[in-house]
Amino acid sequence: MSESLAVIEPATEAVLAEVARAGVEEVDAAVAHARAALPAWRAITPGERAQALRALAETLADHLEELSLLEARNAGKAITDARGEMGMVVDTFRYYAGAPERLLGDTIPAAGGQAFTVREPLGVVGLITPWNFPLTIASWKLAPALAAGNTVVLKPAELTPLTALRFVELARDAGLPDGVVNVVVGPGSTCGRRLVEHPDVAKIAFTGSTEVGRSIAAGAAQTIKRVTLELGGKSANIVFADADLEAAAAAAPGAVFGNAGQDCCARSRILVQASAMDRFMELLEGHVRSIRVGDPLDEATQMGPLISAGQRDAVASFIDGHAPVAFRGSAPEGPGFWFAPTVLAPVKPSDRVAQEEVFGPVAAVIAFDGEADAIRLANDTIYGLSGSIWSRDGARALRVARAVETGVLSINSNTSVRVSTPFGGFKQSGYGRELGPGALDAYTEVKTIFYATEG
Repeated sequence: MSESLAVIEPATEAVLAEVARAGVEEVDAAVAHARAALPAWRAITPGERAQALRALAETLADHLEELSLLEARNAGKAITDARGEMGMVVDTFRYYAGAPERLLGDTIPAAGGQAFTVREPLGVVGLITPWNFPLTIASWKLAPALAAGNTVVLKPAELTPLTALRFVELARDAGLPDGVVNVVVGPGSTCGRRLVEHPDVAKIAFTGSTEVGRSIAAGAAQTIKRVTLELGGKSANIVFADADLEAAAAAAPGAVFGNAGQDCCARSRILVQASAMDRFMELLEGHVRSIRVGDPLDEATQMGPLISAGQRDAVASFIDGHAPVAFRGSAPEGPGFWFAPTVLAPVKPSDRVAQEEVFGPVAAVIAFDGEADAIRLANDTIYGLSGSIWSRDGARALRVARAVETGVLSINSNTSVRVSTPFGGFKQSGYGRELGPGALDAYTEVKTIFYATEG
């Protein structure tokens, strides 16, 4: 290693840890390590692999508070949110611990014999994960990849590597064989690119920006790598006049300001039927102003800082002298990458804040006239990841849900992700699906075997 990497705590701007920074040589070594471990890992019985993942899940559960504190400090998360996220990590491994014994194929009628299909692991899988939900998003990839019999090389974001590094230690403690899980911490421009280009890596699973996703897709094409991309979003929260406005207004801040808005699923466009706009904004203001922004380790904190000074500057660029600020919450002064939750209204659909992913605590409120107008505005984006619909008219809610071009929608709630349901986007929000019962499809190849029974 030529140098170390200083990991900064977003709430204090102090150095939280120093870790070794990897380069191309370290990536190559990790891939070789994973490749050497592959034959034994894929050869164990389904029951043995399931038991190994169950043991890992319980080891993670035993260290949940430790991991929560580490994630809260490294990513600037409210500790209550971090605990929920680490709980999801445990749940994800518990869910996919059942998968090795359920990797089912088909029997297919064929003349002259019997045809059937089996699912085979891809091999060494490269996982490139972001800084906004570091271990949670990594688990969505790790658990099904391992359950399918692959070995993995995980490259976490440079800003938030600490839970990934602790994870590989816990995996070893839980009894996973050496080399099955490998972690490299380094720049995407070197480590990430090498994973994408490496001839011994069979697949890349990436979560991050659409811009980087484009380059990964192009790079992976050179070796025909399988790719899953979960990219940006500009999700719409559609509020009809007949909705329970109190419930919609109470839920809206969490849908856009959770994790300080650093969420690809953030409902950062709030589309409100014009006839309900005044009442909705009146209700929304109280909820936004009451958001408690502060020390991530304080149990009362609802929103922490942004991840870095650069991210704070990027978010601030949307609040220039012409931005129609309707109201703002408050944020601490002093050290830390703080930014107050902000609501902009009225916003035109063509405004930059209505078209670009802010990835910060800024909501744009846009008026619409009726159902067709709501659908048109919701679809007026290159993205299609998540969204919400609020209405007491169930038939209309379902019509709109079918018409909105997005991968995950909720009606009268703002739920995006469950371990048991598929997650992924339309359009430039990516392709492929994570989580749910079909996740192993993305980490296996279908093999057809024909057994001749006639001479």
